[in-house]
Amino acid sequence: MTVFDVEKLREDFPILQKKINGKPIVYFDNACMSLRPRQVVEAIEDYYYNYPACGSRSVHKLGRMATEKYHESRQTISKFIGAKKDEELIFTRNTTEGINLVANSLGLKKGDVVLITDKEHNSNLLPWQILAERVGITYRVVHFSGDMTFSMENFEKSMDRSVKLVSMAHTSNLDGYTIPAGDLIKAAHDFGSLVMLDAAQSVPHKEVDVRKLDVDFLAFSGHKMLGPSGTGALYVKSSLQDRLSPFIVGGDTVKNTTLTSYELEKPPEKFEAGLQDYAGAIGFAAAARYLERVGRKDIEKHESKLNMHLTSEMSQFEGLRIIGPSHPELRGGIISFTVEGIDPHTIAMILDENANVMVRSGQHCVHSWFNEFGIPGSVRLSFYLYNTMDEAHIFFDELKRIITGLR
Repeated sequence: MTVFDVEKLREDFPILQKKINGKPIVYFDNACMSLRPRQVVEAIEDYYYNYPACGSRSVHKLGRMATEKYHESRQTISKFIGAKKDEELIFTRNTTEGINLVANSLGLKKGDVVLITDKEHNSNLLPWQILAERVGITYRVVHFSGDMTFSMENFEKSMDRSVKLVSMAHTSNLDGYTIPAGDLIKAAHDFGSLVMLDAAQSVPHKEVDVRKLDVDFLAFSGHKMLGPSGTGALYVKSSLQDRLSPFIVGGDTVKNTTLTSYELEKPPEKFEAGLQDYAGAIGFAAAARYLERVGRKDIEKHESKLNMHLTSEMSQFEGLRIIGPSHPELRGGIISFTVEGIDPHTIAMILDENANVMVRSGQHCVHSWFNEFGIPGSVRLSFYLYNTMDEAHIFFDELKRIITGLR
């Protein structure tokens, strides 16, 4: 069994060995984009240096190698989420593209209902708003409880036979809370509804098994789980793949064409139009293998430990409010907070300028939630496997100086 050793893991991340103005980098913006270990970068370089050719189409040696590595990458990532078949995994550019693929391919029509929550990322809000305008679907919003935990009561009140799809964030990028997906999926299926999970913030940090959940669609991104930017995947249960009509077509999506007809490839190829990001997929798979070696259960425990420590420390500040459930173990590796009388961007800029502590500030692509509650924005810390307790202390000490100095 591999022992979780954060200091040893940090050696794999060259950026963490650097200093800016003589101070170490404290990277707490992982919910936006994670850092990459050398193993991922080397896998990408290997493609460009040793077999930089077109996969799927070319029969020469370099083409065959690119095809094999691309296929192996699909196998690795599908296994990473517990898919039954490799073909259930479609490569995308990110979670957003995966959600949009389902939204535009499922054939939703006027009168169909999509169920979301009041805490969705824009990527799981805008597609339904636009479909409501263009097609006439209806989207209903399930509101979280007052303590910001998921309300099964509100969910069940919103469900009926008109609901064709439940599409919700598995783990919130706002506060790190994870919904009870298993119970929700079972209840939705009882009403005949399909379920899609936005797993951008869950797959990188905890074990997610699509078969155990019995989820129908699941979208996630490579750039949040140590992989390259511009990479992602959409899981589609094999029994549902024929229900999706590809909305981006062209090269690699068809077996044959005439001037008046076409014959589509089988999934997943029919959803992957054009020349693919082979290097990206290969780097994405390298990231999945890295996380498997480290162990996502240990990563989840590590992040929770950091959250619990800082939540306790930050509770001493008057006027500081942490967004989300009060118990830190329900907020995973995210702490979003506001400080009365101090602009979030000001806090973020001073943290960066004075201590190289890199956090997120603003509305985190959840504008609708902030606008609903009249909150201009927050500061967001988000942890990952390479963050340390020493970094938490650096953040806390600098935050204390900021709050003391600006009041």
